[in-house]
Amino acid sequence: MPPDTLGQHGPPVDAAPLGEEEAEDLLRGICFKTGPPRTVGVELEWLVHDREHPEALVPEDRLRAAADAVRATPLDAALTFEPGGQLELSSQPKGSLMECVDATAADLAAVRDTLGRSGLTLAGIGVDPWNPPRRLLREPRYDAMEAALDRSGSAGRAMMCTSASVQVCLDAGEEEPGPLGYGRRWQLGHLLGAVLVAAFANSPFRQGRRTGWQSTRQALWADLDPARTLAPQGRLDPRDAWAAHVLATPVMCVRNAEGPWDVPEALTFRDWIRGGGPRPPVRADLDYHLTTLFPPVRPRGHLELRMIDAQSGTDGWLVPLAVTTALFDDPEAAETVYRTVKPLAETAGLPPAPRNPLWTAAARDGLRDPELAAAAAACFTTALEALPRMGASGHVLGTVAAFHERYVARGRCPADDLPDPVQESHGKGLVR
Repeated sequence: MPPDTLGQHGPPVDAAPLGEEEAEDLLRGICFKTGPPRTVGVELEWLVHDREHPEALVPEDRLRAAADAVRATPLDAALTFEPGGQLELSSQPKGSLMECVDATAADLAAVRDTLGRSGLTLAGIGVDPWNPPRRLLREPRYDAMEAALDRSGSAGRAMMCTSASVQVCLDAGEEEPGPLGYGRRWQLGHLLGAVLVAAFANSPFRQGRRTGWQSTRQALWADLDPARTLAPQGRLDPRDAWAAHVLATPVMCVRNAEGPWDVPEALTFRDWIRGGGPRPPVRADLDYHLTTLFPPVRPRGHLELRMIDAQSGTDGWLVPLAVTTALFDDPEAAETVYRTVKPLAETAGLPPAPRNPLWTAAARDGLRDPELAAAAAACFTTALEALPRMGASGHVLGTVAAFHERYVARGRCPADDLPDPVQESHGKGLVR
């Protein structure tokens, strides 16, 4: 462990304080690692429900036993559990779309088999439609996160404990301008991202009631913190914009060796560097601060697209993975889709995603919004043309085409198919 790395609960050891210019240089250097797009990954979050009675709250001891069994299952992906007991699989970076699909499908089959022996199932829904938040993980990080997010209302707890997503991870792109340039891909993420929210909206219910949002999950993200979930403002170069945004965002917590972590209020990281915190920050504090920022597109050397609701069905997850990868990584598709979504910038206006009119319409209306429906139809057509060039299998092509026919071509999204959780007391259509 490097000397400037914090332990799970301890302060940095023998680490020099971080200077403001050094922090800016680090952020510009580590968050956009450029080169030809070669790798793809996916992070899949799932709710875990009882197979026969998905509306019933699964007892903690049963969830913990199932988690232990899944941890003992050999997997290619990294396995973690979220604060509310959601299961997350994070694939290794793969050299092609099909490598990622095949490895992830094998891992999911193993996880489903293990959970099935306990009478549990993976539920692909953006927000639990029945149960209120219940935090199972009692760790300093989540204690601090809960305290910080509670200042803005109840959305933080709902996000932590009842939400699930599909997160697509793609290389940042080339240094040079063009359809695969990192600047173009950064802009594309914030415009196409709204189309992905609308096309894959899959969370219209919360605690047994319709919320008025096709993607309640995205509405929660937009509501949970004044700054932490926003994209950088302005039209600066992506590196400069991200560095300024990171340093201007309030610190969620300051880790301590013993006892609860400090949860300062309105202390930006720049203010902390300038002497406003309980101790000087070090490099490890900046690294940790980055993990507490949740914009819709998060640069982590690669680009992490975080706006897609979890998808129902055995293969629902691979549709957003395949479509997004095709539209970003196939040069012809990337050029076409950029021209398709560029006019959406006028609807978005100046406010940053996800708190602008474009993203609000995507979360509230899904593909009932005519502008987003037209953009989604063009994007799916482009993706279906690109996927064969990327070596997609017949199964992947058929699954994407079936989603397109069932939803996008008809101006619908998965939320339109979810049964009312009160009327469907057993609700199996919601989770399988």
